[in-house]
Amino acid sequence: MNAVDPYASYTKLRIERPAPKVLRVIMDNGRMNSADHAMHAELARIWRDIDQDPEVNAAILTGAGKVFSAGGDFDMIKDLMNDPEARLRGWKEAKDIVYNLINCSKPIVTAMRGVSVGAGLVCGLLGDISIATKDCVIVDGHTRLGVAAGDHAAIVWPLLCGMAKAKYYLLLCDRLTGEEAEKIGLISLAVDDADLDGKALEIATRLANGAQSAIRLTKYSLNNWLRNAGPTFDASLALEFLGFAGNEVKEGLASFVEKREPKFPTTSPL
Repeated sequence: MNAVDPYASYTKLRIERPAPKVLRVIMDNGRMNSADHAMHAELARIWRDIDQDPEVNAAILTGAGKVFSAGGDFDMIKDLMNDPEARLRGWKEAKDIVYNLINCSKPIVTAMRGVSVGAGLVCGLLGDISIATKDCVIVDGHTRLGVAAGDHAAIVWPLLCGMAKAKYYLLLCDRLTGEEAEKIGLISLAVDDADLDGKALEIATRLANGAQSAIRLTKYSLNNWLRNAGPTFDASLALEFLGFAGNEVKEGLASFVEKREPKFPTTSPL
């Protein structure tokens, strides 16, 4: 009797097993790997499946082709703006992406190239070992869209690169290259594009062949820093999704669609 494949139902995450006890998860939807409803939901549950898979000791997350992930799909963003039920589902999935990744006992290596934005960047920066190409473009993007920097931002950016740098990049949505991100401590390593996949596999294989209990318990202990920031993250995520019901996101999305600078109101009721 054949064992049931725990990943058979995934449609936007492609699964490979490049080495013994190593699973490679590839975001692949043909649209610069932007997070549509299906991919967003799959990113929320993949970490639980990996956690429970006895054939996996370490995982790699990367993107198909030349892009890691271009952020949220515009159709999904429209639904978050216009449909309260979709907004609640999106909030729960966004919460689960972060907490399920943090609580996954297996170490996760992320390999970013091209562009890393939005839901993809959430996973990219929360990976236990984060690697990017030197020219990878990293952007949080939330305030440019017109919503608060929720997702992963408040839980991990200040811890990785300090509050001053976190505020600079999260408030202004300035771009970082992978090389710059490594210098400020936002990612673990920056490498040449030709070396990215090989380096990710090398590290994942070392983790998969190491002392499993020791590695998993070390990850668990270190991630208590992130769990301690849980209330801050919960507040930021709630405020982000509150923003999807507001007016600023309408202008933010329209400016992306029309490929122009946004014209946000310069006053606020806050």
